[in-house]
Amino acid sequence: MSVSAKQLEVKVHDKLYINGAWVVPAAEGMIEVINSTTEEVMGRIPEGTPEDVNRAVAAAKAAFESWSMTPPEERAKYLQSISEKLAARQDEIAYLIASEVGMPLPLAKAVQAGLPISVMGYYAKLLGEYSFEEQIGNSLVVREPVGVVGCITPWNYPLHQVVAKVAPALAAGCTVVLKPSEVAPLTAFVLAEIMHEVDLPAGVFNLVTGYGPVVGEALAAHPEVDMISFTGSTRAGKRVSELAAQTVKRVAVELGGKSANIILDDLDAEAFKKAVRSGVNNCYFNSGQTCSAHTRMLVPRSRHEEAVRIAKETAESFTLGDPREGKAKLGPLVSAAQRERVRNYIKKGIEEGAVLVTGGVEPPEGLEKGYFVRPTVFAQVNNRMTIAQEEIFGPVLSIIPYEDEDDAVRIANDTIYGLSGGVWSADVERAKRIARRLRTGQVDINGASFNPMAPFGGYKQSGNGRELGKYGFEEFLEIKSLQL
Repeated sequence: MSVSAKQLEVKVHDKLYINGAWVVPAAEGMIEVINSTTEEVMGRIPEGTPEDVNRAVAAAKAAFESWSMTPPEERAKYLQSISEKLAARQDEIAYLIASEVGMPLPLAKAVQAGLPISVMGYYAKLLGEYSFEEQIGNSLVVREPVGVVGCITPWNYPLHQVVAKVAPALAAGCTVVLKPSEVAPLTAFVLAEIMHEVDLPAGVFNLVTGYGPVVGEALAAHPEVDMISFTGSTRAGKRVSELAAQTVKRVAVELGGKSANIILDDLDAEAFKKAVRSGVNNCYFNSGQTCSAHTRMLVPRSRHEEAVRIAKETAESFTLGDPREGKAKLGPLVSAAQRERVRNYIKKGIEEGAVLVTGGVEPPEGLEKGYFVRPTVFAQVNNRMTIAQEEIFGPVLSIIPYEDEDDAVRIANDTIYGLSGGVWSADVERAKRIARRLRTGQVDINGASFNPMAPFGGYKQSGNGRELGKYGFEEFLEIKSLQL
């Protein structure tokens, strides 16, 4: 795909979306948005303040009573219209995210732009099927919207993570104040434009951009915000939870992961090869910038060298390049800071004695510009190493040998996280038995695909609550009993 002059324009958004209108922020500060491939400025957004948060929360609170009483079928019509308008701008959304985050354009269109369209449409449909009332003995149990929701979202799937919160919150009858990541915020403005186009009532959706320690903290601490839904690092999630606890507001947090992909000993050579290749692809998806990535590959000790050979071959088949052209399999990381973080983890792996199979800290040849990191594989990793315990968020795979089935489960669970995982076996029932032993919110059996209608979330320090599907919707509902 050739890059047009219009696509190269710097997108300047100098207003926030509050109470159904584009308004001038309280302060004049602006934040630059950097193209991850060219390292050049591709956009500017307002540096919001606590005063802007106060205005947005006041608007959301004022809109809540009317929106919460709007019949579900009316709310569904709004969501369906939003889904259709997102679909009409799918190419634009994909291009923005490929430029911000670095996901190759064909994948960005299918995943980064495609998932939000389907998720928004799913919640429109759910409203036609969901029962908000249940009779239990002499009690009528009703489900009602929780209130004003603050949504704080990350940069790795910038629109999907926004829609995974905003769509069910609006469907439930809540009003929303959104603070997207300042690193990849441009599609949040596309969504706000669409909210305005469909004539969503004023105050139901509000957008305040800015930095986490300023806007995010003001939102989490605000006494008139009833719930915070946050996705990001475990460190930031702890801070959000601390602030939210002061007003005992509801908190749903989806945090880090260090997911294990267990490849069992009963696979024949061809199935084993498929499992390893699939595991590498999973680890490197979105340049490894995925919280649920299977970054630890657990293989039988007797087949360790076989796994290493296949993983090396697979990793070295990944081409790197400009994600906007749609040819390369791997784009850059999102920022210079993220590139430095990932390179430091690679250095740490080498220092702690892991065997560097391929990749490394050197910049990829011919890619002087852009935040690129070589697709990297480590072998002979033990689970006490830093690269096996900490979330790297880059294309770095750790291959860990295990002795037997119980040892594999022990290693998989030996982490503070519990977001995702995988099990590969010739016997699906055996794989399911092991999956049940994993302390994690999702497990893929034999490479099964992601289901955006299934609940997503984690155990342990990977978070509290669930997103997506009916379970994600119910996070935004309170339960009331009427004794009759």
